[in-house]
Amino acid sequence: MEKIKTNKFKNILSWILMTLGAVLASYALECFLIPNNILDGGVTGISIILSKLTLLPISIFTVILNIPLIYIGYKNMGKEFLIRAIYSMIIYSFCLYFFSHIESLTNNMLLATVYGGGLLGVGVGLVIRYGGCVDGTESIAIVISKKYPLSVGQIILVFNLFIYFIGGLMFGVDRALYSLLTYYITFKVIDYVSTGLDQGKAAMIITDNAEEITKEIYKRLGRTTTKIKGEGLLSGEKTILYCVLTRIEIPELRKIAEDVDNKAFITISDIQEIIGNNIKSTKKIKIVNKKRSK
Repeated sequence: MEKIKTNKFKNILSWILMTLGAVLASYALECFLIPNNILDGGVTGISIILSKLTLLPISIFTVILNIPLIYIGYKNMGKEFLIRAIYSMIIYSFCLYFFSHIESLTNNMLLATVYGGGLLGVGVGLVIRYGGCVDGTESIAIVISKKYPLSVGQIILVFNLFIYFIGGLMFGVDRALYSLLTYYITFKVIDYVSTGLDQGKAAMIITDNAEEITKEIYKRLGRTTTKIKGEGLLSGEKTILYCVLTRIEIPELRKIAEDVDNKAFITISDIQEIIGNNIKSTKKIKIVNKKRSK
């Protein structure tokens, strides 16, 4: 009973913090960055450009452009991701519209870049940490990275550089450079808050239910795992699972562990570089249960 209450509290808290993240991200954009023509990356950056050209609210474009990308994310991440992504996107878009009627806090470009980028990073980081999504760019980047030898981070960087190039043509080179600085600050803050906006994360899972967790990881994330035999000083023989994944998939990994083995011990570490074939499935394969011969 106590465990159920604890899990319920954690779930409610995750939704509250995800909501807070969406509010902070939209506030940073409308009160620091957008009034000073500083672009964000991804769908939001495209939405800012389209809004400047058409004079329509940014919130309209963030919703329209994110619909196909969130659907792609749903195909790769599952129903839980879809629900949280839709919720966080609705809050994010509504707050973008609400804060657009509030006056900018500063016209100083450096202050807007530093504080806007930092606050945006905190907001987006909270949304990602608790399974939501305010920008579906990474969903399509994950799909592309499975078919081509490019990491998620590299694909997003190339995409954003194109957006900043267009922004430079529209608002001036200095705005494009400030946008790049904002992107760097946001990148670092997101990495700190959500434990990773990079090419990949390595997960080490020590569990007594290796088979079940392996199947769930493949079923929900499309990732394969490597099994390693280990032995603890007090716990005895254990199976260690090694898996490479992206930061957006970490919340789902946590959920898998909670559903299958809430006593599993998991560590997440950064990957600086991946050489060779990444451990990502491009097509489904049949998992056969191994039966012990009597």
